[in-house]
Amino acid sequence: MHKSQYIFYNKSMNELPARFVDEPIEPRFDQPPLLEKKPACPQGFRWRNEEFRIVEMLAEWQDYRRRGRMARNMAPEHASRASRTGSWGVGRFFFRVRVQDGRIFEIYYDRTPGNASQRKGNWFLFTIRQ
Repeated sequence: MHKSQYIFYNKSMNELPARFVDEPIEPRFDQPPLLEKKPACPQGFRWRNEEFRIVEMLAEWQDYRRRGRMARNMAPEHASRASRTGSWGVGRFFFRVRVQDGRIFEIYYDRTPGNASQRKGNWFLFTIRQ
C-alpha cells in the first residue's frame, strides 16, 4: 500500500478521515520568521506546483522527540530536558490549517538539517483532511 493511501481518524476533528502525504512543500510567508528554527505558521505554501493560501490556523503543537540515531546519541540525564524543550536540529513544529477552498491540511517544519551545507530544516505536508 502506498503511504498516501493510509487513512487516520482523529475524534477531535469530528472523525474526518485524513490522507497521509508526508511530502515536501515550499512555505510562503508575508514576513520571514524571526526565528528560523522556531517558525510561526506560514501564510501559505506551494505543493505539487499548486499554491495554497492559509485562511485559518486551527491548531499548533511541537514534537521534540529524537528519532533514529539521534535518539541514541544523548546522555539520559539530558534526554528528558531535550524532549520538552528541543535541542539543535531536533524537533518538529506542526500546524493544522484551513486553506481557501476549505480543505484542512496538517503541515510541519522539521528542524533536522538536510546536510552540512544545508543547515536549515524543511517543511512538509503531513496529512490532508477530506
